[in-house]
Amino acid sequence: MRAKGMGAKVIICEVEPLRALRAAMDGYQVMPIGAAAQIGEIFVTVTGDRSVIRREHFAVMKDGAVLANSGHFDVEIDLTDLRDMTTTVRTIRPNLEAYHLHDGRELFVIGQGRLANLAAAEGHPASVMDMSFSNQALCAEYVAGLEQPLPVAVHSVPQHIDQQIAALKLETMGISIDTLTPAQEEYLSSWKMGT
Repeated sequence: MRAKGMGAKVIICEVEPLRALRAAMDGYQVMPIGAAAQIGEIFVTVTGDRSVIRREHFAVMKDGAVLANSGHFDVEIDLTDLRDMTTTVRTIRPNLEAYHLHDGRELFVIGQGRLANLAAAEGHPASVMDMSFSNQALCAEYVAGLEQPLPVAVHSVPQHIDQQIAALKLETMGISIDTLTPAQEEYLSSWKMGT
């Protein structure tokens, strides 16, 4: 969304139909990675899966394409495949390597294919981490205050905690929002009016 907001033409590559539809309805171009690899200039993986960008994609990428991973460990970009196609690897600057391919093209990999926001930066910005830590602290307080322990499972953060954190964050940003009037709250919680 930020890249699009700054004027980039963003392409979404997705395997789940609902997510692909949402992306299309949000105005993004959606296509398979094999097609996107031929026209893209910057690739950012955020999948949590392995070998998302691999040999057949490297083979058709433009000279100078930049690859970054922001999803999961260092397996989303298949660096073994990339090294097999490479004559030399040189460090351009810290956390940026140029892979010179046999056919003369160069592909650039950020942070050795590791999570770019951690490997090539100094971690998450404070403007994100404050919400993350607030979420963890308020969830710990919530769990500690329960009369009965939760069953062993993965549980979603209760909506009231997310709402509280969002309200606090908006306040620190100097942003105010509207609140529902009592009549609006009553209307939304009843089926008495309307057709």
